[in-house]
Amino acid sequence: MNLTNRLDEHPIFARVAKVAAEEGLETYVVGGYVRDLILGRPSKDIDFTCVGSGIQLAQAVAKTFDEHVPLSVFKNFGTAMLKLDDWELEFVGARKESYRQESRKPLVEDGTLQEDLERRDFTINAMAISLNAANYGELIDPFDGIKDIKAKQLKTPLQPGITFSDDPLRMMRAARFASQLNFEIDEEVLSAMSSMASRISIISAERVREEFTKLLMSPNPRIGITILVDTGIAELVLPEIPKLRLEIDEHHHHKDVYEHSITVLEQAIAQEERLGGPNLVIRLAALLHDIGKPKTRNLLEGGG
Repeated sequence: MNLTNRLDEHPIFARVAKVAAEEGLETYVVGGYVRDLILGRPSKDIDFTCVGSGIQLAQAVAKTFDEHVPLSVFKNFGTAMLKLDDWELEFVGARKESYRQESRKPLVEDGTLQEDLERRDFTINAMAISLNAANYGELIDPFDGIKDIKAKQLKTPLQPGITFSDDPLRMMRAARFASQLNFEIDEEVLSAMSSMASRISIISAERVREEFTKLLMSPNPRIGITILVDTGIAELVLPEIPKLRLEIDEHHHHKDVYEHSITVLEQAIAQEERLGGPNLVIRLAALLHDIGKPKTRNLLEGGG
């Protein structure tokens, strides 16, 4: 598959390709932008990966603009970001990345494009588009991401146990993508999430919060929240939610307070359009409005 015609829709790709050739850097568009391009979803975040220094490439691209373009360099991570109007362009060198058993900080090494793609979370995010003269616009899809997009399925490039051990936050990302894209998670992937749920404890609270926020702000958060509860991950990151399954809904509309809370969340989302659009505070309030019940329940004489 060649996507040159799609790249031609924005001049930044030809600009980056020209600079990359001048710098002698083999360069690709990767990750979520490629996925969204194929799905027809709007996206203004573009990730560029080169075999070499992403910072070098970003600095060279920034110099090609007559006006000042904000450039942020993160030397510790080997990445750089350009802001171009309302677009965000991230540049990084191809790399291998993994976590030690009890560490929250990844080990990062230079790598090939193949190694860079195989370390990614899901096959639908492990595709690249070449910006190199020899095969400009060619889709590189070593793990059948296109097939999984058509099947609306989430699979990992490597064995799920390897992918999730490298970065356990990917288990929460699976739930988030299921909610955002209305995709199903492969059974083997779901099984790994359940057996490896405890690994989420090595991830910082800030990264967990960010991922849960994205899930909650998705079009259908019920899907992702249910996955987190069913796999046991919610018990570790937001234990108040699964505990609601043990509480009787006093309104007698549902079998338990968990189902009641999810329904209230969905009712709140249905009202957002007239309230100005998606609202994180309202969604949190709806989801969490009954979380005090498990801790404050008291059994009274006579069965009350």
